[in-house]
Amino acid sequence: MGIARRVVTGNAPDGKAVIASDGEVPRVVRLPGMPDFAIAAVWATDWNMTAVPGSEDPTAQMTTFVPGPAGTRFLISVLPPDSAGVEPGTDIEELMQAQARELPGLAEAMERDHPGMHTTDTVDYDIIMSGELYLELDDGAEVHLKPGDIVIQTGTRHAWRNRGPGPCVMYSVLVGAPRQV
Repeated sequence: MGIARRVVTGNAPDGKAVIASDGEVPRVVRLPGMPDFAIAAVWATDWNMTAVPGSEDPTAQMTTFVPGPAGTRFLISVLPPDSAGVEPGTDIEELMQAQARELPGLAEAMERDHPGMHTTDTVDYDIIMSGELYLELDDGAEVHLKPGDIVIQTGTRHAWRNRGPGPCVMYSVLVGAPRQV
């Protein structure tokens, strides 16, 4: 089952705007032992990947889920309730290897000693589409989020916690930004 329908425009050889593609999001990551978890890369731009108007689909060329400076990522995350955990019998080392292989950039940002905590050099626009989620910051502060709520994540250390009864769907646009020192 797909995550979402994606419609992409482009240009015909005569310059006329056309529908270049209309179908499911082409790059969806699921991890072993976590059947209700998914992250879908809807679109990506990087400094030399995309030209306007009517560029080719760059999601297949995307080598990291975290954009560099001036790059963007549009992601859809499906986060199962924390209570679902990892399926019993799951090989945790295999799960970690799959995460590293399938979610480059994000996997490296995740802290091993504090599951879910991560920091990226991005400004993120996160919109809760369905379900509930808690935004946790490194000082222990938490904000309860519901559908329609928007978080502007400015490169801070954080984690997403789903304490609700069902999955949460979050749409995110990540914009690569250099970290100020």
